[in-house]
Formats: sequence, structure tokens, C-alpha cells
Amino acid sequence: MKVLLAGATGTIGRAVLARLLADGHDVTCLVRTSSALPEGVARREADLTRGALDTDDLAGMDAVVSCMASRSGAPKDAWAVDHAANLALLRAAQTAGVGQFVLLSAICVQKPLLEFQRAKLAFEAELQASGLRHAIVRPTAFFKSLSGQVARVQTGKPFLLFGDGRLTACKPISDRDLAAYIVGCLTDPDRTGILPIGGPGPALTPRDQAEMLFQMTDQPPKFRSLPVGVMDAIIGALSLAGRVVPSLRTKADFARIGRYYATESMLVWNGARYDADATPEYGTDTLRDHYVALLRGEVTTDLGEHAVF
Repeated sequence: MKVLLAGATGTIGRAVLARLLADGHDVTCLVRTSSALPEGVARREADLTRGALDTDDLAGMDAVVSCMASRSGAPKDAWAVDHAANLALLRAAQTAGVGQFVLLSAICVQKPLLEFQRAKLAFEAELQASGLRHAIVRPTAFFKSLSGQVARVQTGKPFLLFGDGRLTACKPISDRDLAAYIVGCLTDPDRTGILPIGGPGPALTPRDQAEMLFQMTDQPPKFRSLPVGVMDAIIGALSLAGRVVPSLRTKADFARIGRYYATESMLVWNGARYDADATPEYGTDTLRDHYVALLRGEVTTDLGEHAVF
């Protein structure tokens, strides 16, 4: 298929590009700058946060795959990227007669308490109403977002937990498996609509992750437990100070995001509770595999904005 890929320079976008090419698709990447792409991959440069996309860039395309997402989750960034940029791409696709749109979203939108989740949901609604064949992929948790404490454990420091470490759980999915699932949406007639997806189970709590790391590094378990109330106090203080110092409002937003991930599971929400059994599984890569590779130095994890979590 002829596919336009947006967000090709992000973590998941790079994995999706590799899978598209491996599966033989004809890919054009939509990028904002002269970012490096694999040799021979066509590119179109446009900043969708600044205006509409030239529909000529989508001429002859069979499908659009969007892996665009705000880097920080801050409200202004989220509405500019998760909503406005994706909406500009969707409108151009409709005008150009593209028949299919695959969107990388997030499972956390099913219980929206944060502005970036509302921005994602607003675009999801636009896509659902567009008339295009579409797939909205909502992955659970990424391996990299669960890797922030590997270095701590390696150096003998305690693993930080909120509460007893069993407040939340997830079925994390690797970049490679998620990319395969996303690309599969182009050709699998059953992969349409809203698609929550996780990696191979069982669901893991933060304490499970910690115990796995201690076992793998031959270290006695050491934990430091923090009450969730600590984050509430930090959020309150930053919000109050943000009335005087605007930059602190952003820090308060980051703290709210951190609190969300510390207290909400990345599993299917059935309206009353998070349901691990109802959370679909896909792929073969496990978090243990990822931790092994990290500890051996075979891979690295650039947390970027995710370091806040």
C-alpha cells in the first residue's frame, strides 16, 4: 500500500516505519524538519501545528498512519499536536480521498482526568465521525516508561513505590510488537474502531517490576514507599505558586500526569474497575526481555519527557 506516516521520528513512529518497510509498503514520511530517515524513504516537510496540509502531499495515498503525540503532555502542546495537528492531517486525507486512517492513541483516555487525554479524545471523536475506515490503537504501557528505575536498582538504591506498589498494574507492550499491531491494522479487516492492546500477560504491578529487577541483579529487595498524598501536596503547592510564576503551572501539569500514572492502571476500564482479563494481549516480547537487554547494555532507553514519571 501507499502509506503516509506522520510522527515517524518518535519512538513508536520509528518502529512503525521499520515495520512498514519490512512488510513492503511504499512509505512517505511527514516530518516537520530535516530529520534523518532511512535511505530511500520519501519525505514531505510540513508543520501541522501551524496550518493545513497541502492535499497534493496525499495524492495517491491508500492510507495515513499517525503516530503524532505531544512530547510533554502539557495542555497547550497536547491541543496543538494530539488534536489540531491530527485534525489537519485528517482533513487533508478526506479532501485527497484517502480511504483509511490508523491512529496511535493511548489507553489512558478511557478515564480522562488530564488535558492531554481530553485532546486525544476530541480528535478520536473527529476521526470516528469522518467516514474513513479507521483504527484507533490504544496501547497500555511502553517498556521505556517502566525503565526509569533500572539504573537505581543497578547501583543498589531502593526501588521507589507509591503505597505498597500494588495500586496499579499494566500489560506493557514493546515498540516492535506495537508497531506490528499498528501496521497490521492496514490489512486486517477486523482491526477497526477502538482497539485497546497490551503485550503478553500477566499484568504487572510496580512491585512485580521491582522484584523482577532485584532478582535479575542478585540484590536483596529494597523499597522506599511514598504516600500518594505527597504528590497531592506538591501539585497543590505548584498550582498555588503558578499563579505568580507561570512556569510553575507547567510543573504542576507534569505532577498531575505523574500522579495519574502512579494511581491509575493501564488496563481496560470496564466502568467499575480495571480489568486485566479484558485487556487484549499481542506479541511475544516481555518486559523481562527488555530488562535483560538493558542490564546487559544491549539497548538503552532515552526517557526524555517520560523521566517525569
